[in-house]
Amino acid sequence: MARVVVVGSINMDMVVTTDTFPRLGETLFGTHFSTHPGGKGANQAVAAARLGAEVTMIGCVGADAFGGEMKATLAREGVDIAHVSTGREATGIASITLSGGDNAIIVVPGANHELSPEDIDRASAAIAQADVVLAQLEVPYATVLHAARRAREHGKPFFLNPAPAVELSGELLELTTLLTPNEHELATALQTPEGAWGEVIARSPVRIAMTHGKDGAYYADANGALVHQPGFTVEAVDTTGAGDTFNGALAAFWHLGIGEAVRRANAAGALSVTRAGAQGGMPTLAELEAFLNTQARDSQ
Repeated sequence: MARVVVVGSINMDMVVTTDTFPRLGETLFGTHFSTHPGGKGANQAVAAARLGAEVTMIGCVGADAFGGEMKATLAREGVDIAHVSTGREATGIASITLSGGDNAIIVVPGANHELSPEDIDRASAAIAQADVVLAQLEVPYATVLHAARRAREHGKPFFLNPAPAVELSGELLELTTLLTPNEHELATALQTPEGAWGEVIARSPVRIAMTHGKDGAYYADANGALVHQPGFTVEAVDTTGAGDTFNGALAAFWHLGIGEAVRRANAAGALSVTRAGAQGGMPTLAELEAFLNTQARDSQ
């Protein structure tokens, strides 16, 4: 069982479906409302836990009902929440309006922006025991950088999913074992042309596993040659959370080597889009193994 520490965001997603977007000053009736646990950090923690990893979450929620609900959700998934602190701000939320296949989203980070380097230090023992430390950029950059430094001090691989995309500092790149962007995030993170991603992956001093939608993923082998791991063909219902599933799976299976980890992460991401919801669609280890066995039989 891999031990994964996730440093990242914890949000409650509030989703309203309506026939048309309201104009300025207009009040409309919606057709449906729902809440879903989210945040890239929490999503990736759940993905790794469902795939058999022993997961510790380092995050921050508010002293409110959403905060309690989010912690309870993580605990039910088997995630260790001992290092989920309670901040002064409200739990982070994403207010999502859906209409006609389009969406409008307002994110209020709230307590996520209170996650501090001191929170990382308080979780030092968990980092020391981890096989992988995984982070994203929905919490303060300084906190992510501090987590990378602590991972290096303990000799642990540090994975960074650079989303939302920002230009990354030389120090953070040097501390990163594996960068896991999509094509657009890669261009922003490294300040390179979007169309040049193949050369960037092959020649970058930091190892990269780039997701590319239903096409699968790309990474460089030990000799610097570009490797394409094809995607798996499924009937997509909801693509929300596919990237988070990929990242959680990659951390959970890293001990198997990058090739097998990327293959399994691709399969887990594909499975996740066959059901609605970010965390709702994430597969269990048994479901992933059954899917891979079916794929192997069908290819014979």
